[in-house]
Amino acid sequence: MNLVICPGYHDSQWTTDFCQGLLTPWTLTHPSPRLWVVPVPPALPFSPCHLLHWLKTQGLQPTTAPALAFIAFSAGVVGAMAAAQIWHRQGGGVQAFCALDGWGVPVGGGFPIHRLSHDFFTHWSSALLGTGSLNFYADPPVSHADLWQQPQGVGGWACDRRSSPNSSPQYLSAAQFLYQVLSPTVATL
Repeated sequence: MNLVICPGYHDSQWTTDFCQGLLTPWTLTHPSPRLWVVPVPPALPFSPCHLLHWLKTQGLQPTTAPALAFIAFSAGVVGAMAAAQIWHRQGGGVQAFCALDGWGVPVGGGFPIHRLSHDFFTHWSSALLGTGSLNFYADPPVSHADLWQQPQGVGGWACDRRSSPNSSPQYLSAAQFLYQVLSPTVATL
């Protein structure tokens, strides 16, 4: 697994907390992922050009790099979504795109997309601008910051829009949701 973490505008400790909260349990059951954390600054979270340039400084080229999974938060969703689309059009593999609280950001592409939201309203209103088939919203609602800083402690509902009306959503943590959608061996929730 090759993860590109795209933070927004916030204290860098939030991203450190996210990575620890996500990766500590992950490495107990999965091989350790290769991780690239985009530095903000100098990269601008809303700029796909900055993100693509930074990936190239890390030795990654679309046609030779392994497939990447993008995990983006807040303003980082803006630049990461456009960068993932460009990367994909240039022949790069995009295993998945996970948008955490990318409210107001249109999403779409020829790769799996998943939205994670800190409450139901954000989940519902973000879906108007595009969504993946598997998505997550926190219940009870949490703060915008908590979704990023503590994915292992945020409970909520995984929603599969491909399911029949009689199917039940699954309750799990945001981190567990990310494990499931990023695991190449798990096809559905």
